[in-house]
Amino acid sequence: MTLVQKPTPADVDPLAESRGNDPKGQIGDLRRALVDKLAFSVGKDPIVAKERDWFVATALVTRDRIVEHWMRSTRGAYADGRKRVYYLSLEFLVGRLLFDALNNLDLTTPMRSALGELGVDLDRLRSLEPDAALCNGGLGRLAACFMDSLGTLGIAAYGYGIRYDHGLFRQVMVDGWQQEYPEDWLSFGNPWEFARPEVDYKIGFGGTVDEASSEGDQTGYAWHPAETVEAVAYDTPVVGWRGAHVNTLRLWSARAPDPLSLDAFNRGDYLGALADRVRAESISKVLYPSDATPAGQELRLRQEYFFASASLQDLVRRHVKQHKDIRSLPDKAAVQLNDTHPAIAIAELMRILIDLNGVSWDDAWTITRGTISYTNHTLLPEALETWPVPLMERLLPRHMQIIYLINALHLDAAREAGHDDAALLSALSMIDEHNGRRVRMGHLAFIGSHKVNGVSALHTELMRQTVFGDLNALYPGRITNKTNGITFRRWLFEANPRLTQFLVETCGPAVLDDPAGLEKLAALATDASAQQRFAAVKLANKETLAKLIHDRLQIRVDPHALFDVQIKRMHEYKRQLLNILETIALYEMIRARPMHGWTPRVKIFAGKAAASYHQAKLIIKLINDVARVINRDPAVRGLLKVVFLPNYSVSLAERIIPAADLSEQISTAGMEASGTGNMKLALNGALTIGTLDGANVEIREHVGEDNIFIFGLTAAEVDARRAHGISGRETIAQSHLLAEVLDAVGNGVFSPGDAGRFRGIVDALTDHDHFLVTADFESYYRAQREVAALWRDPPAWWRAAMLNTARMGWFSSDRTIRDYAQEIWDVPMRPAG
Repeated sequence: MTLVQKPTPADVDPLAESRGNDPKGQIGDLRRALVDKLAFSVGKDPIVAKERDWFVATALVTRDRIVEHWMRSTRGAYADGRKRVYYLSLEFLVGRLLFDALNNLDLTTPMRSALGELGVDLDRLRSLEPDAALCNGGLGRLAACFMDSLGTLGIAAYGYGIRYDHGLFRQVMVDGWQQEYPEDWLSFGNPWEFARPEVDYKIGFGGTVDEASSEGDQTGYAWHPAETVEAVAYDTPVVGWRGAHVNTLRLWSARAPDPLSLDAFNRGDYLGALADRVRAESISKVLYPSDATPAGQELRLRQEYFFASASLQDLVRRHVKQHKDIRSLPDKAAVQLNDTHPAIAIAELMRILIDLNGVSWDDAWTITRGTISYTNHTLLPEALETWPVPLMERLLPRHMQIIYLINALHLDAAREAGHDDAALLSALSMIDEHNGRRVRMGHLAFIGSHKVNGVSALHTELMRQTVFGDLNALYPGRITNKTNGITFRRWLFEANPRLTQFLVETCGPAVLDDPAGLEKLAALATDASAQQRFAAVKLANKETLAKLIHDRLQIRVDPHALFDVQIKRMHEYKRQLLNILETIALYEMIRARPMHGWTPRVKIFAGKAAASYHQAKLIIKLINDVARVINRDPAVRGLLKVVFLPNYSVSLAERIIPAADLSEQISTAGMEASGTGNMKLALNGALTIGTLDGANVEIREHVGEDNIFIFGLTAAEVDARRAHGISGRETIAQSHLLAEVLDAVGNGVFSPGDAGRFRGIVDALTDHDHFLVTADFESYYRAQREVAALWRDPPAWWRAAMLNTARMGWFSSDRTIRDYAQEIWDVPMRPAG
């Protein structure tokens, strides 16, 4: 595909035309404010200021503008006594905030001009801001999108999480192997946050529980923790679109009550003097410490209880201060648990109500269930957390008492409803008696919530049938669906200003406020001129990404080639392995049939594997080894390139997604809850190749079957296949192409210095192919040839790409949050449109 028309510049602001040259003197005001901040907050003269100094000054000036809206929003929520949403998430992947805030405040162009008059390039400052790596994948990015939409819709809300000092980890490749290093996003401070040392809650662990005096017939209990940690708040204002409303993201940092033991220090035990501080602060050091050891498991549980307890204490304090009566909590507060990690909040809220506020058990249970709702994000067993009963009893003794009683009453209710089968009652129980006695946190979250939602139509139906099948039968109607969404402000306006400008010109400026306006693009999908402009935008974005790839990896890629992208957390069910095996097959075919008209293709991978996930890390090594061989082979003639971009982040995604032609959404059917990367890529004009899994099902319904490449087994067929065994041996024998690929991988073609390096991968696929890579290989290979054929027909390709963008309006997170607000939370919001 060769294009000649060049698009608008990357830094175009689609809102600029409506502002005039300097509306209300904004540029002059901003210029003066920047110089003042530089002097009085950063302590630098413009003559000697470095780029980072200017970044901090720019962030602080922007933050000042946010604070004006923030105070007004907060006062308004208190004045009218409206119901608030409290979103509890162990992850928040907010990414860089400078352009996010500037765009939402309509300040990007004035700030660019003000800085330009001072000789400073705004885009250079953007690159200096660190990514807040407070997430491992889509769960935390969804939470960030939801915070944006909550503000945009004028819903009073708090996001609650942990202020990890070092986030997940910084991924570095050493000879193709993933190495983990601490993230340093807080090394030089965070200009967006406000420390709240006065917001400080005591979080207990361990100790004993004694009976205590209480009013009436109810026995009271007093928990005497053996250890106490302080949770200190840090607030970041999150501004909605056009500054309409600003909410608060409150992150908790762990502190020891005493910074050191003076007795130990004075005895010369300098390390021991800091032991309590290190133990306490470890809670907020790193996201997802390895749970391969008992100490790692305990730390994860400590993290989950720490942030759940601090958040609940905070919201209860706020409620009682404003509304006086704790019993009105469900009328004024909606607590949403983002996945199973905060499930301990059920027991903690019961403890707060009963032990600290004297509420009876029955009333406390009514309040808890009326307040809390739960979002399930996965059907994977490891994500539906369970904790050893001995660990829970030692670390949270009072909570285990409460969980035991909740479980007893729950099982009594099941018996009264006629469910007296022992096997069924065992499945319904919150205590798993078959695996060393463990607490099923997913069951606790389900039983203690008034609503439980899945995040795509398929995922929700599978929840009803599988992991929560028995509970769904006992509590019919509790499960509902809320298909995920993405914020177009981040993933279109900010990430892809070229495409945004094109959409404003073709669909009208109203598209910036109403995603449904994208549908107007469909009428132009067959217009040759519109196609050329759309394709030119894509080419310019690909040229930008090609430069980034060369700068970081010293690999040259052709922007006119098809950019085939799989960017997501590394996990076997997401099947990056299937992708790289097909890549090897394509490589062998290009070498065997050099005269065939092959479609030039660039395979782009990015994603992190959990530090203790050895198989996923081995797959990363395989991808890098395959890339090294293919990229150096002159026989390929540049028709195929493979790149793995390290340290995947929001900022890197913002560069890759606008440049993608093909979106790989190839998880084993029935295992991806929803996915949001599929939505971001389709919104930006990438065609999807995928299984009927997660939100791919709904994307197909919206974009049309002719504009998406679906392959592979369905969720029902996956279940049937597994029921007959998961050996891939017969499938491999029937596929000459797959057999050749696995033979090359297993015999060291891509690892000549260590021929057996990938033998384990081949053996697993042959004898224990749980994720059905071999079963879907031939179907996937055929679908990829369909992709190549369509790419060779530019008018057909760009028609399909434009229709993908045009029909993605439904996948806005604004729509998702409206659904939550109306059907789960019952909270007021701004009218749509």
